[in-house]
Amino acid sequence: MPAINFIDRSHSPHISPLVKRSNWASKNPGVILVFCIVFIVGVGVISLFLYRRWMKRKAEKESYETTE
Repeated sequence: MPAINFIDRSHSPHISPLVKRSNWASKNPGVILVFCIVFIVGVGVISLFLYRRWMKRKAEKESYETTE
């Protein structure tokens, strides 16, 4: 007897929804597009915020330097 028993459960009514998986993304391309656009805009806003913060710290650091 094999260690793993392969039983064809595709015809069983209570196992079928678990075994058969549909591709949700291919049925809803608009939602995936919106997710991608929101992600890109979010990354852009966060990177702009971090860039401005970095430039502010850099300007403050340069204002403290004195030449002798």
